Amino acid sequence: MLRAIVIDDNQEIRKKNCTLIKANCPNITIIGQADSVESGVEIIRQLSPDIVFLDIEMPDGTGFDLLQKLSPITFKIIFITGYEDFAIKAFRFSAIDYLLKPLNANELVEAVKKAEEILSKDIFDIKLNNLFANLERPKNLQNLILKTADKIYSVNIQDVVNCESDKNYTTFYFINAPKLVVSTNLKEYENLLTPFNFFRTHQSHLINMAYFDHYIKTDGGNTVVMKNKVAIPLSVRKKEDFLLLLQNLQVQGF
Repeated sequence: MLRAIVIDDNQEIRKKNCTLIKANCPNITIIGQADSVESGVEIIRQLSPDIVFLDIEMPDGTGFDLLQKLSPITFKIIFITGYEDFAIKAFRFSAIDYLLKPLNANELVEAVKKAEEILSKDIFDIKLNNLFANLERPKNLQNLILKTADKIYSVNIQDVVNCESDKNYTTFYFINAPKLVVSTNLKEYENLLTPFNFFRTHQSHLINMAYFDHYIKTDGGNTVVMKNKVAIPLSVRKKEDFLLLLQNLQVQGF
């Protein structure tokens, strides 16, 4: 059994969350509740839970403030938030799961299952440190968690030249580091990285425009050449959007 604490500043929401957890997670026993950062820190120190359901926004601070007061973290965490905000992007970059209010029973069960499967504290510490680093840069997320078959890495997205997909795998190529292969499809990284000057030139290719060198138009097709001399195909349906992007970058002085 996992001993759990539920932390949320709203009493009604906290009550509903406890009821949902009890009804859907028979392997969890709720041993305490709290309604603020201060009371949360106190009860965690007092009861030493296995898992904490942690609200992000509270009257006296955030769930992140609470965690920094408790370092090192000795328990599993399921973050809960009431709205999509910057923190959601930080979670995604850091490969940390979260739940949106109101809680969905199926998503709750899945989140608990994933939390139980986290065997290595070191891996979670890397993800959490990555999250804190990204939260310190609200307008410029930089650190992305990549998990290969045997290791986990925190990489700076500005070091990524391009990404290439092969079915459900994505290979990351860097300017001055060995490539990394992760078992996540390219679409997920497209969603994360497009706001940060990345462009999907082809169904199998995502490039960092910071490393774009020149564009070649030939009878055999269109090609984007990167600063490291790698040639990337540009699909016909992406050509117009790509040329428009180049125009916009020129206007902005890139």
